[in-house]
Amino acid sequence: MTKLSVNINKIATLRNARGHNRPDVLQVARDCERFGAEGITVHPRPDERHIRYQDVRDLRRIVTTELNVEGNPTPDFLALVHEVRPEQVTLVPDAPDAITSNAGWDTVRHQIYLLGIVTELKAIGCRVSIFLDPDLAMVKAALGTGTDRIELYTEAYAQQYPQNPAAALAPYKAAAQLARELGLGLNAGHDLDLENLAYLHLNLPGLQEVSIGHALVCDALYYGLENTIQLYRRQLASLN
Repeated sequence: MTKLSVNINKIATLRNARGHNRPDVLQVARDCERFGAEGITVHPRPDERHIRYQDVRDLRRIVTTELNVEGNPTPDFLALVHEVRPEQVTLVPDAPDAITSNAGWDTVRHQIYLLGIVTELKAIGCRVSIFLDPDLAMVKAALGTGTDRIELYTEAYAQQYPQNPAAALAPYKAAAQLARELGLGLNAGHDLDLENLAYLHLNLPGLQEVSIGHALVCDALYYGLENTIQLYRRQLASLN
């Protein structure tokens, strides 16, 4: 079964807008797990505009499923990861001023650099995933980094899905098949929602985890958080 990890960055954005602790990020994480989430994802950025480094420390104490910490492996980020030792670290090459993640790694150009980071993180017991575009050359080169998994960046799929689902999925399906042949685990995330998630899940071989935040939080405004998590879980209920 494909696991649902809920990204709670947007909850922190809402909290930070007023400077108090409402909504309470820790309580939301507890509730997400209670409502059926199989992991909690956070992406602390250097300016701490949503999830703060202290949030990650606090979440480590209370998350009982899996904590997935995403980010660019800067010295500060790596120091945080060494401190909290999440179950999974997802390496994302986002610039400090990026509104959201907007590209995968060039694993050909940065293979040696990533190999060092991956080796360091695996040595402290973290599973490592590398954020990638659905490019076969990048998937193949990811093997040389020693990563456990790749996470396919699905914005292009989400944008093209309304016009032609099969065409939108084609490069992702090829990338997933190659990852499986290479023995790499497979995650996916970015702009997945209740409209496009089931098709991706049913047609992407070996998909182990999706991390979803923005769309899920938006849906929760209308459906409620508990019901929304169940709606997303339902999209993942059918076996590949």
